[in-house]
Amino acid sequence: MRTHTVLFALLLAFATPTLAEPTVKTVVDDLHHPWALTFLPDGDLMVTERRGRLWHIDPATGERRAIDGVPEVDHRNQGGLLDVLAHPAHADNRWIYLTWAGRCDGGNATHLGRGRLEGDRLVDFKTLHVATPCVDSGIHFGSRLAFDRDGYLFMTVGDRGERNRAQDLADHNGSVLRFHADGRIPEDNPFVDRPDAEAAIFSYGHRNPQGAATHPQTGRVWIHEHGPRGGDEVNIPAAGENFGWPIQTYGREYAGPEIAPDEVEGVTGPIHHWTPSIAPSGMAFYDHAAAPDWQGSLFVGALAKRHLARLRLDGERVIGEERWLEEREWRIRDVEVGPNGALWVITDHADGRLLRLTPG
Repeated sequence: MRTHTVLFALLLAFATPTLAEPTVKTVVDDLHHPWALTFLPDGDLMVTERRGRLWHIDPATGERRAIDGVPEVDHRNQGGLLDVLAHPAHADNRWIYLTWAGRCDGGNATHLGRGRLEGDRLVDFKTLHVATPCVDSGIHFGSRLAFDRDGYLFMTVGDRGERNRAQDLADHNGSVLRFHADGRIPEDNPFVDRPDAEAAIFSYGHRNPQGAATHPQTGRVWIHEHGPRGGDEVNIPAAGENFGWPIQTYGREYAGPEIAPDEVEGVTGPIHHWTPSIAPSGMAFYDHAAAPDWQGSLFVGALAKRHLARLRLDGERVIGEERWLEEREWRIRDVEVGPNGALWVITDHADGRLLRLTPG
């Protein structure tokens, strides 16, 4: 079980000088509730809007083109078109992965699919996985994607607002799922031989993970997830491990009472948590020579507290935190590192922005 060396982390945070905030440039300023962005090998961007649009954007000019062939989405509340991710070998295979809230069996579910980008269209688009059971709910889809160093595709799925699903191994909801790039389930997934469990599950006990990124040194996928009232978490999924929701949490009921203990025997705790909540969304490790002072940082968007968090890391420990852009009052939905070393951010508003951040 991980424990928090809070005093040590605080001392290091105060001992390390705070960096100047970055220079911010708006590249596009009229996106409708954008949810995710990914870079293509040529440096162009793909950006999703929850209402079901996928944009191909030139980052130099802000010029954009709509992409056809996108699946039909259930656009309500938190649902719609969600994550987008280019395959690591996109230059050769042209695969683009999407997640979305889609209708099914009287409800909806987090879907995973992929298609090949040809011009302004996704062709041969195929649904690869549906996180069942379907639930009639508009919240907690999770829905972030990341490839690890070994080429496995990880997908997060929220508890759909029904917390006990996260402890049910016969239910995809409230889990991190692991696939081959074509959607097949790896034979070494931890529950693949259990008849009472879903074979796609890699880890469970997650509430609503809306951030996923691959550590540049270890190649492991990290995630973060929303807590209730407090208890937002940064976690490193591991095969078969239970991350506790709702039997372990630093968060409380929205009405105030405690939900569960902070630590429970046999449950994996977070490496970092925010209490009170910041409502994290999107995350990116910084590993580029363009900004040496940003090296060793994990950047996380915040929706409720409206800032960009910079977490300073020492291996798998968070040793300090800064909050950038607080005065802007932007709900930051996603963040990525561009090929030239700039940070790229999207804001979740009806007139959402695509921003480029460079060292100040």
